[in-house]
Amino acid sequence: MKSILYLHAGSEMYGADKILLEIVTGIDKSQFHPIVVLPSEGILAQNMRESGIEVYIIDYPILRRKYFNLKGILEYTKQYKNKSGLIYKLVKDRNITTIHVNTAAVLEGIYLKNKLNAKLLWHIHEIIVRPKLINYFLSFLIGKFSDQIIVVSKAVKNHLIATNLVKEEKVTVLYNGVELNTLVPKDYEYLTKEFKVAQDTIKVGMIGRINAWKGQTDFLTAINPILANNSKVKAFIIGGVFEGEEWRRDDLIQKINKSPQKNQIELLDFRSDTKALFRFFDIFVLPSTNPDPLPTVVLEAMAAAKPVVGYGHGGITEMVVDNYNGILATPNNPSDLSMTIKELVDNPEERVLYGTRSLDRQRELYSVDVFIRNIEDIYNK
Repeated sequence: MKSILYLHAGSEMYGADKILLEIVTGIDKSQFHPIVVLPSEGILAQNMRESGIEVYIIDYPILRRKYFNLKGILEYTKQYKNKSGLIYKLVKDRNITTIHVNTAAVLEGIYLKNKLNAKLLWHIHEIIVRPKLINYFLSFLIGKFSDQIIVVSKAVKNHLIATNLVKEEKVTVLYNGVELNTLVPKDYEYLTKEFKVAQDTIKVGMIGRINAWKGQTDFLTAINPILANNSKVKAFIIGGVFEGEEWRRDDLIQKINKSPQKNQIELLDFRSDTKALFRFFDIFVLPSTNPDPLPTVVLEAMAAAKPVVGYGHGGITEMVVDNYNGILATPNNPSDLSMTIKELVDNPEERVLYGTRSLDRQRELYSVDVFIRNIEDIYNK
């Protein structure tokens, strides 16, 4: 049996977190034994333990913007050496054959690769646009030290290779997989009561961490005129923030409070009932202002048979076929985004048709079973 060591950037339940949970719970346990080391406690660690997965917590540093200064670099370097050593002591006698690093922001796999004499599989979920120096720095490390690179979309592959620091033959495009959303109306009717919406309310929602580029502000700008002209529309913005960036949520609250349509807007923190929310929504929107690698929330919306609206760049263009299972707006153009949302708000038949096509594409291209089989094939190589 092969022991696989997994390293990840947190213990929440956003896109990459869910994919890691799928992998460690889905792989064949007669062939592979997963050992997961996370930097913090949280819902991901809890779910893994409930599934019988071996999980440890060591607070190793994650490459974040707070380290992008001289003081931060010195702090990161000290923490990196110390915490990497602790991970090594934890697993040195476990016969680790592969280290699966599930994000570009975790560099501890480089240290452990040599210490454990293991293969390093680097799973990239990000497209890093800025700072450019960090993009090139990480691409250099990924290209030099990884034995195999998994990327979640062609957009991520092209972005890496464009640096000329990553060899194409190392890179495998492997689309994420998500489970079919089988909830029925009685499973999510509690949301109708919670948010006090009528049966004919059109629910337009986005789910994603509030950060510099997920596009919550663009969504708010785009949806406001729609809300002003249609009292039957309600908007939902759902997601938490990184520690230390609470000001982003406060800024969004201020913008909502200034809107004449604030009573038609719900701003909610991270929720664990996202499956119900995807079924509850009529339209899903994700206007990432930077190219999003392959946003899992879009796959989850497709698995719930929902039409998708987003900006036409990054991995979403590989999931959403324009005017087939959703509509892609001009990137970073809230006015065009507003028009695309309005088209689906005004056309219920189109919403149903696009949603049905979303579900068909998810079943064909983004199933969990195919994803797990492909992961296992890579491990066996």
